Amino acid sequence: MRLRSILPLTLLLLALNYLPISTWAISDGHTNNWAVLISSSRYWFNYRHMANALGMYRTVKRLGIPDSNIILMLPDDVACNPRNKFPGAVYANKDRKLDLYGERVEVDYRGYEVNVENVIRLLTGRHSPSTPRSKRLLSDDRSNVFVFMTGHGGDEFLKFQDNEEISAFDLADAFAQMHEKKRYNRLLFMIDTCQANTMYSKLYSPNIIATGSSPLGKNSYSHHADKEIGIAVIDAFTHFTLSHLENICKTSNATLKGFFDSYDPVAIKSEPGVRSDLFNASLADVLLTDFFGGVAQVDVLPPQEEQDADDSAVPGRAKEAPTRAEGTDRTPWTGEQLDRGRDLHVDGGQSVKAWVAVAVVAALSLLSSKIAVL
Repeated sequence: MRLRSILPLTLLLLALNYLPISTWAISDGHTNNWAVLISSSRYWFNYRHMANALGMYRTVKRLGIPDSNIILMLPDDVACNPRNKFPGAVYANKDRKLDLYGERVEVDYRGYEVNVENVIRLLTGRHSPSTPRSKRLLSDDRSNVFVFMTGHGGDEFLKFQDNEEISAFDLADAFAQMHEKKRYNRLLFMIDTCQANTMYSKLYSPNIIATGSSPLGKNSYSHHADKEIGIAVIDAFTHFTLSHLENICKTSNATLKGFFDSYDPVAIKSEPGVRSDLFNASLADVLLTDFFGGVAQVDVLPPQEEQDADDSAVPGRAKEAPTRAEGTDRTPWTGEQLDRGRDLHVDGGQSVKAWVAVAVVAALSLLSSKIAVL
């Protein structure tokens, strides 16, 4: 009788030995997403650049990246500018159906905090000890990072508030430090400015995809103006990108290749470019939501009883609440965040292994029960 009762448990433990540590696994190895959204232009007449960044902010939030994983940099507050006919609001379409500012916008860097030094410190993680966690990019080697920049630029530079510039060399070295310090798994760099494609010409770190709105010697143009606001409200390249992303959801199978192939120079009013020679995979295999969406990870943890027993076995060890490791998501998943990030990107191979193991356990348990009867 004792042998018969132990047999199912033994078979169960043997089958569990083949289960992966994490039953739900991300296909490219990433377990979290981060977005860095930067508008580098100040003053009312650059309204469209702030609308570009806010439009991208709204989109990545809708697709599941929580505010805790978004760094938003706005050098000016056009929503509260005295020339704004619609106080407290920012619109990117002349029909003004969607307020991009709203009540849930969390601006991490504003005003003169938006400068080249802070951008470099943010990307490389070289902050002063007094910098709060909300102003840090707490990514790691399992993070897919999306970096978006918009403003006025030229050949291998982007201006910051008409006061200083970040060069293509600065950006390349910052990304290199990110790679050396294991601050990303894969990185997507997108920039909307004049001669934007020159800003990724000096990149040399692996696993980076880059795209820009215009080549060397070409300008990037606004899409349309609002007569009531009295100024251009969004750039053509960003408008095209947001319109494309508006048609996908968290569970979409749309790929980066499909997105890049849809670029229309006539609609964008320029010649956007893509650089993928540093990337380690085919763009046809990379989902848009791998960068613009959010993921949630589920790990198989030891039973609480075993953990409590281990703690009590060591004299003087107090039981402590589990804490998040440095470099992972900064806040627990709230109900609202779960709604935004409910979809899990599952690695088919790992998932199949898990379900096969479960099926084997069930079959062996049934077989052992029949043996027990005999």
